Amino acid sequence: MNDEPKTPPPTGQGMDYGELADVQQVHAAVQREKREPRVGAEPLSMWLIAIYGLAIFFGGAYLGRYSGNFTSGGLDPMGAPPPPKKAVAGGPGGGEQAELSPRDRGKKIFSANCQTCHQANGLGVAGQYPPLAGSEFTTGGSRRPAMIVLKGLQGPVKVKGQQFGTAVMQPWDKTLTDQKIADVLTYERSEWGNSAGPVTAEQIAALRKELASHAESFTETRHTRRSG
Repeated sequence: MNDEPKTPPPTGQGMDYGELADVQQVHAAVQREKREPRVGAEPLSMWLIAIYGLAIFFGGAYLGRYSGNFTSGGLDPMGAPPPPKKAVAGGPGGGEQAELSPRDRGKKIFSANCQTCHQANGLGVAGQYPPLAGSEFTTGGSRRPAMIVLKGLQGPVKVKGQQFGTAVMQPWDKTLTDQKIADVLTYERSEWGNSAGPVTAEQIAALRKELASHAESFTETRHTRRSG
């Protein structure tokens, strides 16, 4: 009687590769499933995001408009100090600030247009540009200096006993308005110790109309001495 040896049953220590393939398929199926949302970690809906965004936008716009730059009294329209008033442009003169006097405006015009020749101290340049300080041309009647400013002056000319043979002054009738000419003459007639009266824009306007047909510059001998 031949007894063949029997194969021992599996002890569980080996690996069943067929079973391993089934496990991998199960894991892959689990991975494909969506995870259950946790409480408190749900994503916000698009509607809520849009509402929050609009609230932030309009809140910022409101603060920007009504915060008053976060200054004291900015949120109290009744208690806040009035805003400073801006300088108002002048009338006929055009361009000068209203709070300046005619003399102050004239000083600015003189510094910009006349100071190079007549100097800041009004003494001019010896032998070339006559002085305005203490000059009989400046402190006499207002008609003669206004004529010179409007139409210009060609030398020679004698001022304060001194001869200025090369004196040439350009006409300003095309450059300066009536008000600006009146202002600069008012300044010159009251500066450097001069004490002559002011000149008005109306006086300059009337003289400009009178000299409308006079194209050439004045000279001392032909015109200005008779116009003082």
